[in-house]
Amino acid sequence: MPELTVQIELDASPDDVWAVVEDVGSHVEWMEDAVAIRFTSPHTSGTGTAFDCDTRIGPFRLTDHMEITEWEPARAMGVRHVGMVTGTGVFRLVPLDDGRRTRFIWTEELFFPWWMGGALGATVAKPILAHVWRTNLINLQSIVSARRPADVAGESGSTD
Repeated sequence: MPELTVQIELDASPDDVWAVVEDVGSHVEWMEDAVAIRFTSPHTSGTGTAFDCDTRIGPFRLTDHMEITEWEPARAMGVRHVGMVTGTGVFRLVPLDDGRRTRFIWTEELFFPWWMGGALGATVAKPILAHVWRTNLINLQSIVSARRPADVAGESGSTD
């Protein structure tokens, strides 16, 4: 599949966004296509972390075997897909407005096996995956917003 990139601007600092995405096991809370995550390495964060992700998009289900290849807190998390679907992906967090906001950029380059249609299957899947991943980013935005301190979210908590 040719490279696919989706992105969103979040009203939170890169540190606050990272606090959500660094917990790989919780990605099922905001990724609609991720059904379950099982770690296959002794550690659950950082470069070298390996895990299986049960993935579902419509009627299609598979277990995606992944390994974290890049881990830069508040900046980037990269993965290598090594199962039936292969390729690479990365989340990049770019600070905006003096670090008060974040542009979250998700890029993937995936290769489908012949029985999933190979390059043609990937071409057909690209707009579907783009839609799912944009929805995932909206879900991420909701989680990040809910975790922000009240004074940052515009609610001072004052009872004047």
